[in-house]
Amino acid sequence: MLPHTFDIRVNRTAIVFRSVLRIAYGSYAWLALLVVVTPCCILLACAPGLERRRRIARSTAKLFLLAIGTPVRLEGALVLTHSPCVVVANHASYLDGIILTAALPARFTYLIKHEMATFPLAGFVLRRLGSAFVNREDFLDRKRIARRLVDLAVKGDALAFFPEGTFDAMPGLKPFQLGAFSAAARAKLPVVPLVIHGARRKLPCGALFLSPGGELRVRICEPVNTQQHESARRVMRATRQAMLAHLDEPDLAPD
Repeated sequence: MLPHTFDIRVNRTAIVFRSVLRIAYGSYAWLALLVVVTPCCILLACAPGLERRRRIARSTAKLFLLAIGTPVRLEGALVLTHSPCVVVANHASYLDGIILTAALPARFTYLIKHEMATFPLAGFVLRRLGSAFVNREDFLDRKRIARRLVDLAVKGDALAFFPEGTFDAMPGLKPFQLGAFSAAARAKLPVVPLVIHGARRKLPCGALFLSPGGELRVRICEPVNTQQHESARRVMRATRQAMLAHLDEPDLAPD
């Protein structure tokens, strides 16, 4: 019985060690976030000009991810700095917004669910960055935001969305909202699919602490030409297929 007892003790020790390591690393990550976000909020409150504030936010996001040992690695087409477009990305973690802010140029307007506007610190930051808030349960609000996004797209602004709208613990690409693709089709802008890797493992849904190790990658897929598709829904389908080709998770909304 001694070897069996020894194995149990070793396993328990390993579990305890991993738990302690995660708590220690997660606590450090929260401290690092506080350290970098505090001066960022002060700068965002004082800095004139939307583009300047977005550059500050981008630098802060990159600094935080570097501080916790997981800077974002970009892969793929790398076409985002040259022309207006609509970027759509998968959504798996609360880290996704920070990851996109670090990865994308500082000229993107983000569509955010309206609940985030009520978060004291996050709401302030998002408003100072010119984000658009939408209540997905309110049809009139969705139409209002859709008109604003089309206006922004027509003027040449770059837009970024999480078309799934939310995330949970179940891995997989959830059904898409049509709004981003309608705005892109009406403005005749390309849709650029992005696939975020590693965020779900780093901060799973419901977790309090970030996990140590791992890597964060953003795969930039080839743009989808909206003018080659007869409807926004077909643009959405083409975008979804491009994302699934690089996402190691199942399709939760098959046709």
